[in-house]
Amino acid sequence: MDLDGLLHHYFGTDDPDALDAQAIERGRERLSIDLGVEQDGQRRFALWALMEALGFAPDPTEAFKDDPDLQAAAHNLRKAAWRIERD
Repeated sequence: MDLDGLLHHYFGTDDPDALDAQAIERGRERLSIDLGVEQDGQRRFALWALMEALGFAPDPTEAFKDDPDLQAAAHNLRKAAWRIERD
């Protein structure tokens, strides 16, 4: 999945800095719903990663409770992002 495409689909733009609070909330709600109903693990991970990048992803243990591989990948993504931010 393409990050710019996901941003445009959920938020109407590929520039999150251009969004007002109402557009952010609408996009968050749509994204959260889709994460909850998506059955494909790779698509769920992509949606979760977008949520993580925007700062509102659910805990990986809960988001991927039925898939330990995706759970580990999500935890690893969080650790990598934390290391990058720290430097």
